This record gives sequence, C-alpha cells and structure tokens, in this order.
Amino acid sequence: MIVVVTGVAGAGKSTIGSRLAKRLGWTYLEADDFHPPANRRKMERGIPLTDDDRGPWLDALERAIRTARNEAIVSCSCLRRRYRDRLRVPGLEVRFVHLRVDRETAKRRTRERTGHFFEPALVDSQFETLEEPTRAVTLDATRPVQEVVREVIERLGLEDPPHPAL
Repeated sequence: MIVVVTGVAGAGKSTIGSRLAKRLGWTYLEADDFHPPANRRKMERGIPLTDDDRGPWLDALERAIRTARNEAIVSCSCLRRRYRDRLRVPGLEVRFVHLRVDRETAKRRTRERTGHFFEPALVDSQFETLEEPTRAVTLDATRPVQEVVREVIERLGLEDPPHPAL
C-alpha cells in the first residue's frame, strides 16, 4: 500500500507522514524534495505555483511512487482532485489521508517552521486551490501528532509493528 498524506501547507503532512513511516518501518517520500529548482524559487518569492509548474513535479513524484511500489508514505499537498488522480498509480493500492486544518493554524505553523522554502503568505492561495477530497480518510490535524498517527493506522487497517515510541 502507498499512503499519500495530503493537506495545505502547515497541515502537518511532513510531521505525520514521517512519523507514520517510522512507526510502520515503511519508506518515506517527501513531495517537497521533488520540486524542480524553479518551483522552489517561485515559492520562496511568494508566487503561487500554476498547474503547469506542478506537472513536472507530479511526474517525478509518480515515478518515485512506482519505484517504491509498496509500503511507502508520501507527504504531498495534492490540493486538487486531478493531482491526486495523477498519483493513483495503476497496479498499486494508493490510499489518501487528508489532514484538515483551519487557515489560522496553517499560517501560524508555516511562520514557525524554519529551513523551508515555502513562503507563509502562500497559505491563502492553498486554501483557494484546495478541493477537499471525497475518497480519503479525513482527519482533524490540530490534534496531537500521536493521536493522528494512531488514527491513520486504525482507519487504514495497517499493522502497527512494535517500534520505539514516537
């Protein structure tokens, strides 16, 4: 199974995705690592990405998912349905977990993080672009990380091997 953790910037995708991968012993793919340099420069300057900008990024991410084949967690905004559809790789079981967060929490979290190229001013554009998924497990991402990770495991019926505490 491939689990794609989605949501706007500041929803906690990277935190939840990486913790989930560690807890399950699965591969972790951070979609931000697949952005071409031009996309990163735009976001650093506070310029929202277009669908054309996202095409090569989604292509690279889809290739990485195909390579991973199984037991991988992917953190990816996937704001529009067509982006999520691009990651529904034929022959693989791809499940989506959408992290729902309010605008103010997303803005606060993006302001507080360090070492990330995403300009917090872009949070509003993410909410404008967002098409809430209908075929996903949707969770309140304002709750403690351990609770959200535990609920993902339960809702997707994943085995939780013994691992060190989060």
